[in-house]
Amino acid sequence: MKTQAKFGKWGLMLATLLLALSTSSCKEGFIYEGEGDCGTYYNIEFKYDYNMKFADAFANEVKSVSLYVFGENDTLLECVTITDAEQLQSANFSIPLELKSGKYELVAWAGLMGEESFDLLADVEVGKTNREELQVAIKSTNDKRVESDLKPLYHGAMTLDYTSEPGTYTETMSLTKDTNVVRIVLQQMSDSIVAEKFSYEITADNGLLAWNNDVISSDTLTYAPWSVTTGTADVGPDYGTNATRADQVSVAVAEFTINRMIDGQSPILTIYNLEEGEPVLSIPVADYALLVKGNYNRQMSNQEYLDRQDEYNMTFFLDEDGDWLSASIIVNSWRVVLSNETI
Repeated sequence: MKTQAKFGKWGLMLATLLLALSTSSCKEGFIYEGEGDCGTYYNIEFKYDYNMKFADAFANEVKSVSLYVFGENDTLLECVTITDAEQLQSANFSIPLELKSGKYELVAWAGLMGEESFDLLADVEVGKTNREELQVAIKSTNDKRVESDLKPLYHGAMTLDYTSEPGTYTETMSLTKDTNVVRIVLQQMSDSIVAEKFSYEITADNGLLAWNNDVISSDTLTYAPWSVTTGTADVGPDYGTNATRADQVSVAVAEFTINRMIDGQSPILTIYNLEEGEPVLSIPVADYALLVKGNYNRQMSNQEYLDRQDEYNMTFFLDEDGDWLSASIIVNSWRVVLSNETI
């Protein structure tokens, strides 16, 4: 009986040693949670720090993510869509992938949100959809007008070299924001500005985006403001009872949301005087925005600046008679002095 007990003890030790050897064969001891084997697994994380703050705003801004995985011949192998806010806002959000070793192309469209503002043109089907088909188009009216506040749209793409070495790996995809808010402020130095006297539009050929976020030439869109408001503001503060009250200025604000801007293909802002039935102002939005890229951003390319910046505020001045003071305008708090007296 003593001999049998001793043999049982050594048998238990041997079994424990064999178990330890079998679980240490994975690279760096990684075992995919819940799998119980030594496979290869990737987690795809996302970040949106391609902005003027250089800070990751993914959790705060992105409301949905659709990830598409393409393999040989650029054919779709897998697609995953996440719309749950709690998941997207979690600190460790990622999309897990389990694939064979090889090279894959990953594309993400984030913010489609049930295609409220944009249409994914491809009829997505695993094993059939090609990467070139993964185009996104703005929803517009039959006469190619965009009159709504577009939901924010983001794009990402990367190549994934999927290793054959067992373990769990993490890769990060960087997103670019495509949508831009443009605010046009008309400021009059005296009297109340009449907003109904003017109409506003931005025209651009940027309604269709390719899988790699390039703008594809298509029909020219006309963006209309989704909000037009008026108000007044003091030119300066009143510093005491003996001080003269500061003059007030009257403003009209028109807000647009437009799609991605490309350097050299600037959208055109036009303001019409409805009483005269003629345009009184026409400027290239992107070109004017780049005039104030500034010294701190001089090392950025023009396209990087346009992609990082997602809000543009432009102020135009009217004199007492309602004529344009064309000597300067304000773009994102920077004054642009024009070289001539007409815009």
